[in-house]
Amino acid sequence: MDVGTKTIGLALCDAMWTIASAAHTLSRGKFSKDKAKLAEFMTEHQVKGVVIGLPLNLDGSESPRSQASRAFARNIADLGLPILLWDERWSTQAVTRMMIDADTSRARRDELVDKLAASYILQGAIDALTL
Repeated sequence: MDVGTKTIGLALCDAMWTIASAAHTLSRGKFSKDKAKLAEFMTEHQVKGVVIGLPLNLDGSESPRSQASRAFARNIADLGLPILLWDERWSTQAVTRMMIDADTSRARRDELVDKLAASYILQGAIDALTL
């Protein structure tokens, strides 16, 4: 997950933990409704664990957004899935650069960036955990 203040980018990986794919972007609203949508998504896609992007400062220190991501993780812990917080410092920049290089329009980039960032975060975790 790429948890932002306005949206939550979601990605999924295959059962063999090989490749992450962008899945969906949820618009954020009231937390209870967001959590219900996440639970429905997780059930529908048989999710077995959650990776949440942890936005650290460039020097690796925590930021206010890091604390918000940690709080989000605590608030969804009762969904009963293992949760891993993963460094996401370069995720949005990396996928934005990729889309610019692919000559993607600004409107299309805005539509895709969160779920692509989520897949970038998830792929980083997969790669690190399976090497």
